[in-house]
Amino acid sequence: AGERAVLVRARSFMNESGGPVSTVMNFFDVEPDHLVAVHDELDIDFGQLRVKIGGGDNGHNGLKSIRQSIGTGDFHRARFGIGRPSGRQDVHDFVLSGFGSAERKELDLNVELAADAVESLIAHGLARTQQDFNS
Repeated sequence: AGERAVLVRARSFMNESGGPVSTVMNFFDVEPDHLVAVHDELDIDFGQLRVKIGGGDNGHNGLKSIRQSIGTGDFHRARFGIGRPSGRQDVHDFVLSGFGSAERKELDLNVELAADAVESLIAHGLARTQQDFNS
């Protein structure tokens, strides 16, 4: 009710997103605890979503870039599960590859779920959003 939000998609590579995120946060005078980074997460199965605040980078260079640029890791994260690669596929190759045909069929619904979770974070806070969305 009356909350202001700015949706930003950096044009940089994910691994270099910290600078643009920091620039936008400074421009709009946003504190780190009001940032929500939506990102892929290897350790969550495809289609699952979890929200949290803070935590490590878990090898995610985009999160590392944001943390380094804003000086803290204490920001909200909407973690969009992509699962781990099967077999011997390299993790780097896996995260840069496209989704399979079965996953593409579910992708729109999953993006909508992530958007709903971000709206819930803004409107209702972390605890309720975790209760409603963490699967």
